[in-house]
Amino acid sequence: MAQSDRQGDGTPPSNIHVGPATKKANWIPWILLALGLLALLFGLRRCSDERDSAPVAAVPATAPVADTATVPATAPATVATPAPAAVPATGAVLAGTSGVGSYLAGTEALPRTFVFEKLHFDTSKSDIRPVDRDELNTLGAALKQYPNARIRIVGYADARGAATANATLGKERAESVKAALVADGIAATRIETASGGETNPVDSNATSTGQAENRRTELVVLQR
Repeated sequence: MAQSDRQGDGTPPSNIHVGPATKKANWIPWILLALGLLALLFGLRRCSDERDSAPVAAVPATAPVADTATVPATAPATVATPAPAAVPATGAVLAGTSGVGSYLAGTEALPRTFVFEKLHFDTSKSDIRPVDRDELNTLGAALKQYPNARIRIVGYADARGAATANATLGKERAESVKAALVADGIAATRIETASGGETNPVDSNATSTGQAENRRTELVVLQR
């Protein structure tokens, strides 16, 4: 009874009995802590996965080096072919006088120009040298074989000296060739003469060899 009256006077009991509910409440903080740790671990793992799976910024491919501008294939360089030395309107220089006989025997168009192959003159002279007589003899024989043939002899000079003097010298050289053919029995009426002077050189006038080549004589067949 005495114990019962004490409980009724507001004095707290000396023994507190902890029931099952109190024990459950003590586990709640640990559960929350575990859940927090799990959440933290999950968050860290997710961040790690996101970093791993994040697309790597595409590195722009190195722009290809521009090819050198294509240069159109160069057309073969056109080598300028020097125009052949102009000759009197009687035809082009195509062969030596050794071919006159064959030409007179053929049917090729007229006129046709031939160059004396061996006949050249000394500087400032129009005399025919003894070494050049054989070529004139061969030409004379061909003209005798074709008596209807008519020719023109054109004499030239190198470029040294005055042009007027060279024109005169060219004429004198043509006359010397005509005289040699007439002396060989060819009628003078079958042979014309002309001068090319220093025009239409066939070689350089800067060398002695070229000058000798330019002191030449040409023959033009006018008629068969």
